[in-house]
Amino acid sequence: MSKQTETGLAKYFEFQKHGTTYRKEFFAGLTTFLAMAYILAVNPITLSAAGMEFNAVFMATAIAAIVGSLLMGFWAKYPIALAPGMGLNAFFAFTVVLGYKVPWEVALGGVLISGIIFLILAVSGVRETIINAIPEGLKYAVAAGIGLFIALIGLKNAGIVVSNPATIVGLGDFTNPGVLLAIAGIVITALLLVRKVVGAVFYGIIITAVVGMIFQIIPLPDGIVSAPPNPSALGEAFVVFTDPSVWSWQLVMIIFTFLFVDFFDTAGTLVSVANQAGFIKDNKLPRAGRALAADSAATIAGAVAGTSTTTSYIESSAGVAVGGRTGFTAVVTAGFFLLAIFFVPLLEVISSPVTAAKVTPVTSAALVIVGVLMCSALAKIAWDKLEEAIPAFLTMIMMPLSFSIATGIALGFVLYPLAKLVKGEGKQVHWIMYVLCVVFILYLAFHY
Repeated sequence: MSKQTETGLAKYFEFQKHGTTYRKEFFAGLTTFLAMAYILAVNPITLSAAGMEFNAVFMATAIAAIVGSLLMGFWAKYPIALAPGMGLNAFFAFTVVLGYKVPWEVALGGVLISGIIFLILAVSGVRETIINAIPEGLKYAVAAGIGLFIALIGLKNAGIVVSNPATIVGLGDFTNPGVLLAIAGIVITALLLVRKVVGAVFYGIIITAVVGMIFQIIPLPDGIVSAPPNPSALGEAFVVFTDPSVWSWQLVMIIFTFLFVDFFDTAGTLVSVANQAGFIKDNKLPRAGRALAADSAATIAGAVAGTSTTTSYIESSAGVAVGGRTGFTAVVTAGFFLLAIFFVPLLEVISSPVTAAKVTPVTSAALVIVGVLMCSALAKIAWDKLEEAIPAFLTMIMMPLSFSIATGIALGFVLYPLAKLVKGEGKQVHWIMYVLCVVFILYLAFHY
């Protein structure tokens, strides 16, 4: 497309500048949706354990994903989709509601307040300043670490890697049809990528699903269209403003935890996907303030709709891997979340667990391949400089081993300034990194 003929959305999203097309962006958005569609089933299951109504959470999850992805796409112009975050929803349900005995309405209020604080920090530029202060090597380590983390999630959900009392982890049951289908999906997608097929990850998902249905590993859909559920939890989060009695020091700590974990999970995801797409220039993210504000606003919208913290999804890297380079990718993903409200039976074919082992072979195969692509950032780390290599390695390896992006970031960010000080290069470290070092030490001391 020439510059003279570039009009409409292509002009707004600067397709020519980013070397992309409507077709590439469409397939990228669809691929991202397919990679993260599981949240429409998993989030309601998780939050229903806290006493919330399943269908209400389903609708809230879809609303949060639609609003967040549209904001990220149209305003920040990043190919990053958003939805209620895994991990934070478990903290919401099992720690806050079931553990601390906090009513889920109050917990939603805590999410709402954390989102508002987030937005203030983003608009003021504080969040962007912090992200830009992070050394380049640690940013690459975060990208690679999240790649390992998402690959582990894929291998675990596929049943390829399982827990083992003797060795901590081990191989799963390779006689299980679902596990075999996941392995086939990985091989199919890998071969398509080797052949440089445009949209390889997306086609890998479709082919794997079709193979699964042919061999009756994945059930055929019960139907095609269903009526959208009722979002009955809408507005319950406002209880923190209408009932002063719900406030306590415990609620303040809950808000801080939501704020803290989402801050660095989002930062890690944003840096990782931006690095994969080639957006980082001079160790800075363009439009980082808008991206962070969009993420914050999505958390507010999600809390009002009735779900836990909404965050940027690392599965967006699947869309980037098939060519997504602009915000139009996120817009397309939002469109599919809107359609998903009406096509729940079809969605369940790809995203729901199958077989007696409860594995999810279709999306899991895609996540493993995406993990491989994201680990390319390892090549950019200065491995010959131990004061940078060791913190980077800890950041990377502890994400999958602790099953927490925030923990991996915390350990690496504590060691980096200390290593630089001992090396005699303390003045080269941004003062914000020293502040983060202290904050992370306190976080690790009180969180574990």
